[in-house]
Amino acid sequence: MAITAAMVKELRETTGAGMMDAKKALTETEGNMEAAIDWLRTKGLAKAAKKADRVAAEGLVGVQVTDGRGVAVEINSETDFVAKNADFQQLVRDITDVALTTADDIEVLKATHLNGKPVSEVLTDAIARIGENMTLRRMHLLEGDTVVSYVHNAATEGMGKIGVLVALKGDKDKAQAIGKQFAMHIAATSPLSLSEATLDPAMLERELQVQTAKALEENASSAKPKPEAVIQNNIIPGRMKKFVGENTLMGQPFVINPDLTVEQAAKEAGVEITGFARVAVGEGIEKKEEDFAAEVAKTLSGA
Repeated sequence: MAITAAMVKELRETTGAGMMDAKKALTETEGNMEAAIDWLRTKGLAKAAKKADRVAAEGLVGVQVTDGRGVAVEINSETDFVAKNADFQQLVRDITDVALTTADDIEVLKATHLNGKPVSEVLTDAIARIGENMTLRRMHLLEGDTVVSYVHNAATEGMGKIGVLVALKGDKDKAQAIGKQFAMHIAATSPLSLSEATLDPAMLERELQVQTAKALEENASSAKPKPEAVIQNNIIPGRMKKFVGENTLMGQPFVINPDLTVEQAAKEAGVEITGFARVAVGEGIEKKEEDFAAEVAKTLSGA
């Protein structure tokens, strides 16, 4: 497979690796981007890449909670200008209201009536009225004894660029108080799952392969190689424990008190975290790169 300059550029931006290292990684993996990332990590030339670092889109996340039920709804727009539009914000608010009271998932939400029309038609009308494409993209529903919400980069009350929901068991007053802190923590750290038990097994297996290859390669080039038993029984398990701690909510150092993990902080507060949802605008949408000079030239030429 031909390795293009665009592929090298994407891999460099994703991993921070040098141009020649990125090109070699793509050559070694026959252009497979994910495999190239792993190859660079095995060589110690890149850190783990999160896809969210490479994507962007505009819009808002609407968040609402009532009586142990919370929803986070993402509606995308083409520009941030529209996201600041009062009409668009009212649309987000109305659809989030519907989601909170009647919907169980995104398809049900699209079919549910709002002001006498299905939400999908209301959105179509808004596109015609506002003059910009919009997408009702995601809905997360979270239920629990107590559900606490937090909005980061709020555009107005109940909506912003990141919406977080946290479900907790325990005394409601305590859960409300520390739940807000946990929600802010989640907004900042973006954990992949609640605990090791809920991590994607395929992701764990992939990480194990990377850490195994990396540890064996480092050991082979060391001036004083360790016995393989030490690598297999100590080094690799230690690195996997670190990976789990960094990427699960329960294992992360609590941002309010880094001496405690989130799990320990919850126990000290007398509550239990039973679930969470974090929705960031544009997460998982590849951003189209615009050549501004070419766009200007195209406009001036009347094309």
